[in-house]
Amino acid sequence: MFKVGVTPDFYVEAREHLDPMLAEQLAGVAGVECGPMPPQPDKLATPDALDQFDAIFSLALKIEESSLQGIERLAVVARWGVGYDMIDVDALTAADVMLCITPEAVKRPVAEAILTLIFALSKNLFQQDRIARGGGWRKDLTRLGTSLPGKTLGSVGCGNIARELFSLVRPLGFTRILACDPYVKSCPGVEMVDMDTLFRQSDFVAVNTLLNKSTRGLIGEREFRAMKPSAYFINTSRGPIVQHDALVRALREDWIAGAGIDVFPVEPPPADDELFGLQNVIVTPHALAWTDSLMRDNGREAFTNVLSISRGEIPGGVVNRDVIARPGFQKKLDRFRNNKHAD
Repeated sequence: MFKVGVTPDFYVEAREHLDPMLAEQLAGVAGVECGPMPPQPDKLATPDALDQFDAIFSLALKIEESSLQGIERLAVVARWGVGYDMIDVDALTAADVMLCITPEAVKRPVAEAILTLIFALSKNLFQQDRIARGGGWRKDLTRLGTSLPGKTLGSVGCGNIARELFSLVRPLGFTRILACDPYVKSCPGVEMVDMDTLFRQSDFVAVNTLLNKSTRGLIGEREFRAMKPSAYFINTSRGPIVQHDALVRALREDWIAGAGIDVFPVEPPPADDELFGLQNVIVTPHALAWTDSLMRDNGREAFTNVLSISRGEIPGGVVNRDVIARPGFQKKLDRFRNNKHAD
């Protein structure tokens, strides 16, 4: 029996989306058993819990080197989403465990979320809403909206989500699209520039990069001070990429016109987070991309990766491709191929 463990946070945060997806994916599939993992203190996986399963279907489980001590059975962690800053990828590889993510499912909903914030910020949507609800009218607006034609969009990162965003905004009249990414040399219709140029010349800056050692605290006072006073900053990626105190100061002191923030250094953030007291920022609970299609397609893509492994096949969305050639991982695949459910 190929056993799949579902991380406990799914049953708290997304059970209504999880159960129908599992029923759909497991229909007619023999030899695969799926159920909840044991509770994990502080969302940190323990070796005993992980090695009860051949695969882990993960929402936001932390997996560190200590989580993988003595692991023999586990073959794959299938992440529901694309961020994996909570997972020690090198330790997974050393333990002959594959990590898979869901880039195809995520790119459109997140790109739409960024576009939503671009429109909301440029049209002063939330200020207009507050004024109308409070009995005021258009004479009470403190500033006019911003039109998009002729503006410049910049992206920190030029991966799947950024490219999807670029395809959405091209008909809107942006004169220039800029991107900064050390791993991408060129992208059609996009000017690849350095960070200084991107922050200095963009009217909208969107963060579209992963959180890792090199990007933690990447954006701070220097970058915000380089931005135009009329520019907007948007982060739907990961909170710790941005130095939070610098972001608060940039908004409070009007270094920039405003920001749209879907992610925080600690989630959920404390109730006294200084961003909540500012009027030139839109905040959302790391759920702006949580649409019906995201829930459906994330689940399908992640579980398709799991079922591929159960047949002894290499799935899509592999993060640590070095693991494929490791004898220990190949031994696990051979075991699955020889099982009856793989026929």
